[in-house]
Amino acid sequence: MTAVDIWCIVITVVLVGLAGLLISVETAINKVSRGRIEDIKRESGKRASKLLLILQDRARYVNVLLFLSTSATVTATALVTFVSYDTFTVNGAWSIGGALAFAVAIMVVIAYIALGVAPRTLGRQHAEQIALATAGPVRLLAAILGPLANLLIHLGNALTPGKGFPEGPFASQAELRDLVDQAKADSLIEDDERQMIHSVFELGDTFVKEVMVPRTEVVFIERTKSLRQAMSLGLRSGFSRIPVIGENSDDVVGIVYLKDMMRRTFEHRESENDERVESLMRAPYFVPDSKPVDALLRDMQTARVHMAIAVDEYGGTAGLVTIEDALEEIVGEIADEYDTAAPEVAQLTDGAFRVSARLHVEDFAELVGIEIDGDAEGVDTVLGLMAKRLGRVPIPGAAIEELGWKLTAEQGAGRRNRIGAVLVEPVTSLARPDLGSAASE
Repeated sequence: MTAVDIWCIVITVVLVGLAGLLISVETAINKVSRGRIEDIKRESGKRASKLLLILQDRARYVNVLLFLSTSATVTATALVTFVSYDTFTVNGAWSIGGALAFAVAIMVVIAYIALGVAPRTLGRQHAEQIALATAGPVRLLAAILGPLANLLIHLGNALTPGKGFPEGPFASQAELRDLVDQAKADSLIEDDERQMIHSVFELGDTFVKEVMVPRTEVVFIERTKSLRQAMSLGLRSGFSRIPVIGENSDDVVGIVYLKDMMRRTFEHRESENDERVESLMRAPYFVPDSKPVDALLRDMQTARVHMAIAVDEYGGTAGLVTIEDALEEIVGEIADEYDTAAPEVAQLTDGAFRVSARLHVEDFAELVGIEIDGDAEGVDTVLGLMAKRLGRVPIPGAAIEELGWKLTAEQGAGRRNRIGAVLVEPVTSLARPDLGSAASE
């Protein structure tokens, strides 16, 4: 073994120790709690202030630490390979393949123990102490090498198929998702808690158009209607907030609250018929249907509104969205005491049926023995057929007649008071034909 080989071994040991330290610091910065550091800052001080600056932009500093630890590890691997080749292939003692295999084996053991298990364990066990002690040097390294690390991240994103992470994947949602999944695998959290955390991450990739009530299901009221008519609509539909329109449904001019109308008519009984809806409506809150749900939730909290009108790229009304719609993306469907798992079709007495409002219109036609072409009608469901015949969104009690059958929308169910079922009754007193013969006809 030559002097050069010895120096290479010494440098390798130093590089492995440095890489282990960098990995330990990276783990500590990812693990440390910002709230805890704020408490330490109030008690002691300066180092905590520096660490808080790092925690405000963890990704930037973690990327630099990872860049340095990777550089040290690769350099150490190259040096070990050189020493192994130079030492064991002299006079043909070992083959080149054997020397390289030895170097690989040595570095795998070192990387797993000295660069994997040990520094990460220390970083987790002593996160606060390590992060506080190294806050100053880490900030200095980020100031010097930060631009280079960011350049390599952008290069990696450019070479990676699909959308990359602007700040790198090392301290982003990708790593946090893995930690959450690992916590579930270790039985530290329940599966529903894991799903809820993942849902929070996905809010930024979910848009208003995916969670809103579509325009075809929104109940509107004209601005010229009386308060009595508006209260009647609110009570029959089950909605406490109703969008107010001017010329058409693209002209949303306000939102009228049932509680405002009840208070007004309680204090001034004559206003029930004398005053119009526009006298009590509140200003509408508009959002683009392309807005991310996490931004929507923050904005609605700031503006202290519970309902927003979603508009499309042409400025038309796309639908309606509430805070509850956004929360459902995190906690799942919010059901209430009215929600039941009703069958799609239930046969009643006297040849009548109760069918799901979402039942396909052609399945409904086959059920009652009539002919309806869903494509020609431009509708898919029974409720859609009723809306087309009525020229408006059906509310409980709304009814139509279709080829000898009376369809009546029943009481709205759930938080959105959507029509869940339609009562189907024969208009004539004639006995309903057998289902088998009706289908065959």
